[in-house]
Amino acid sequence: MGEAGRYLGHVPNMLAKETSPYLLQHSENPVDWRPWGEEALSAARERDAPLLVSIGYSACHWCHVMERESFEDPEVAALMNERFVCVKVDREERPDVDAIYMEFVQATTGHGGWPLNAFTTPAGVPFYAGTYFPPQPRSGMPSWPEVLEAVADSWASKRERIEEQAPQVVARLQGAAALQPSANPIDPGSLDRAVEVARGLYDSVHGGFGRAPKFPSASAIEFLLARGEREMSLSTLAAMASGGIYDQVGGGFSRYTVDQGWVVPHFEKMLYDNALLAGAYLHGWQVSGDPLLRRVCEQTLDWALREMRAPEGGFYSALDADSEGEEGKYYVWSVEELREALGDRADAAITYFGATELGNFEGTNILVRAVAEEEPDDLAGIRAALLEVRERRVRPGLDDKRITSWNALLLGALAQAGAVLEREDYLEAARDCAGFILDAVHDDDGRLLRTFNRGEAKLGGLLEDHAFLLEALLTLYEATFEPRWFEAARRTADAMIERFADDERGGFFSTPADHDQGLVARRKELEDAPIPAGQSAAALGLLRLAALTGEHDYERRAVDTLRLVHELAPKHPTAFGHVLRAIDFHVSVTREVAIVGDDRAALERVVRGALRPHLVVAGGAGDGVVGLLEGRHPVNGRAAAYVCERFACRAPTTDPAELERLLD
Repeated sequence: MGEAGRYLGHVPNMLAKETSPYLLQHSENPVDWRPWGEEALSAARERDAPLLVSIGYSACHWCHVMERESFEDPEVAALMNERFVCVKVDREERPDVDAIYMEFVQATTGHGGWPLNAFTTPAGVPFYAGTYFPPQPRSGMPSWPEVLEAVADSWASKRERIEEQAPQVVARLQGAAALQPSANPIDPGSLDRAVEVARGLYDSVHGGFGRAPKFPSASAIEFLLARGEREMSLSTLAAMASGGIYDQVGGGFSRYTVDQGWVVPHFEKMLYDNALLAGAYLHGWQVSGDPLLRRVCEQTLDWALREMRAPEGGFYSALDADSEGEEGKYYVWSVEELREALGDRADAAITYFGATELGNFEGTNILVRAVAEEEPDDLAGIRAALLEVRERRVRPGLDDKRITSWNALLLGALAQAGAVLEREDYLEAARDCAGFILDAVHDDDGRLLRTFNRGEAKLGGLLEDHAFLLEALLTLYEATFEPRWFEAARRTADAMIERFADDERGGFFSTPADHDQGLVARRKELEDAPIPAGQSAAALGLLRLAALTGEHDYERRAVDTLRLVHELAPKHPTAFGHVLRAIDFHVSVTREVAIVGDDRAALERVVRGALRPHLVVAGGAGDGVVGLLEGRHPVNGRAAAYVCERFACRAPTTDPAELERLLD
């Protein structure tokens, strides 16, 4: 066993110096884990040994299972240490690393997921990969020790062949970086075709798209709402709000359900899902007036403020699916527990939530809206009583790192909901979050970083961090008309273009040109699932910025990005919802609204009173840092609104009713 034997005493490994909760979970494994970086790659070169790159995240149930079964086993750990240089990666911190090896495992096995275990050459080029492996063979799967032995033997006996194939593997791992822009014009009719493709995927019984497992598809819902589609979008929002994917007690959404009917979730709660869905529910309420959708929007944001907000104003990443070693234990109820918590109100609540003695999840009840048309008189009080009882339970694990891109998503949702619903607490939380990112999550040279935890910001910001922040800061500016947020948005856009733009083919790389992290490929990511791609957010953010400034170069950069995907995206609307929104914004008549003067509230309410996906708005006392405000002044001392198209403006109006007519 040699040197590997020293790890049998559970000496903390190199992960003990990290700030990621997922990496710290593994810091006392007997495996000699290293974080991804030059040190690990150098160790592989010096030992002339392959890398084992094991990727997961803190809320991943099967990641925990594999750790308990294999990574905590001293004998298995000794085998790993002896044969490989072992690297642990938090996929949430390092989506750039994850994307490369996920591409490989999907291409070679036909499926993917986490934990993801990839075996690579000392240079990082993968030659074998899989996901979860059990400690002993079962269900047709080899055991993890068998995989380790087989891969080590292949490296020893077939190394020459593996290294000969490496250049071809690297070429395939570039993702969309090799895509050439289409010379064909962007066709507005393709968006109608995308809606029809979505209709063919739509589950008319349960809402949503496709079969189990069922994911929310927030970006696709937003695209449908922007196109004026109501049946699929609103029915899906209502169905999710009635199911177990939505936490009927505490608010917020789980990541997906294992069934087609939204009942049984995989109980982890991710910040990004809840940010995106809060926005979708807000927009669904704007077009429908359905109070349920507004309530779900507010309860989701209230959950984030209550359970996910860090002291400095940022937001934590995720809540685990497990507590006390059991998935979902924190969230489920027996009928007896409901009766004990609610007393005389229990019968009405049991009926409403569809609870039974047998339950719908391993003998317990995941609460749903089983009788949605007859809400109990004191539903808010019932929810509060159940929440009070639940908060005395052992809580799921919290991933307390703050990720810039995910914080930006929630910042945008808070800003928009705060403005539309006139919730000052949401606007203040959005300001605090933006201030935290701009003040604390940058390096000494002013460059945006990706993560913050334990008082330390680290890891270079990726495209999605810049692009999501650009969109969020523009939203916060439109919600508050405070120039500092517009100025920060513009700085972010300029840095994004300088560091990520592909001047040859158009679009943006996922990593900056100076991203020296030992990656074997510089990729472009395209799909908007489960979160928007950085490409899509960059395109939509730049289009909005161009509409506010009148500067053509921002629009040109955005359109060059759309040319890479405008023929592909309409064929797969559930995978490209955000870029379809960008295409929709580009081909539609976009109105620019400037509201100037001191008493602007009535005019602002008109602009925010309906879903207006093809509109940007600037406001203030008069001339300012936003190009759209230049030359705009109040009329006879009264606040005035200027409605423009490509900076050609109608005569200003001071009448809210007239403004509404101009916008309809």
